[in-house]
Amino acid sequence: MPEDQATPAEQHLFCPSAQPDMEGSRVLGVIGGTPDAPEVAYLNEFLPVSEEVLALAGPVKPTQVLRFAAPCQEKRCCHFDGRDCSLVTRIVQILPAVTDGLPACLIRATCRWHQQEGKAACHRCPQVVTYVAEPSEQMRLAAEGKL
Repeated sequence: MPEDQATPAEQHLFCPSAQPDMEGSRVLGVIGGTPDAPEVAYLNEFLPVSEEVLALAGPVKPTQVLRFAAPCQEKRCCHFDGRDCSLVTRIVQILPAVTDGLPACLIRATCRWHQQEGKAACHRCPQVVTYVAEPSEQMRLAAEGKL
C-alpha cells in the first residue's frame, strides 16, 4: 500500500511545521495573508519537496512562502518531550483560533498536532508559519516558550 494511502496506525505521525530539508518532507501549503496576519492555503494534493519546488520560492527562503510537513522527528526535536509536542501545546494555549471550521488538510489523519490537541490545533494551524521576520509577542512565546 502506498505511504499516503496507509491507515493512520501504519503511518508515522507528521509534523505540520517541518523544515524542507527533513526526510520525507512535503509541501503542506502556501503562505499568504499579510506579515502581521499570515495565512496558510493548504494544498489539495501531496507535493514532495524537490530542488525544483524549492527554487520556486525565488529570492526568498522557501519557509517564507511555503509551509512543510514531514515525519515527526520525536526525540530529535527540541519541542518533543518524549510523548507530546510542546510546540502545539503552547500554540493552543497562547494563540487565538483563526477559523471556526477545520481547514482542508491532507495530513490530518496522521498529524501529531491534531492527534494531540484535536480541533483546537486545527483552528490555529493556518496562522503558523516557520519563518517570521518580526513575530508578535504571542507568536514568539508560542514558538520559543520563553518569557
